[in-house]
Amino acid sequence: MTLQRFDVGARLSEMAVYNGVAYLAGQVPEDATQDITGQTAQVLAAIDKLLARAGSDKSKILMAQIFIKDLAEFPGMNAAWDAWVAEGNAPPRATVQAQLARPEWKVEIVVTAAV
Repeated sequence: MTLQRFDVGARLSEMAVYNGVAYLAGQVPEDATQDITGQTAQVLAAIDKLLARAGSDKSKILMAQIFIKDLAEFPGMNAAWDAWVAEGNAPPRATVQAQLARPEWKVEIVVTAAV
């Protein structure tokens, strides 16, 4: 099997695909002025785009890890997630409160998916 990396930078790649599995880096919002629901929707759209590049989609997510700045915003994050998640294919998921790399970010999501 060949290891394939996407959007390789000096510090990280946005995604690596190996042995039929896509591993995504933590995805964050581009427009951090939006509320938690808007930021989450942006992140989920970025995940959709990366998975499509690997020949996968959200119905094939094996695991999702969600890092949220403030657990008081958990319902707003879940609103975007629930509208997005593939019906009948909700993946295993963990959500934790975390201090994110930039103070304006409210959410970061990491997924692993089958290709």
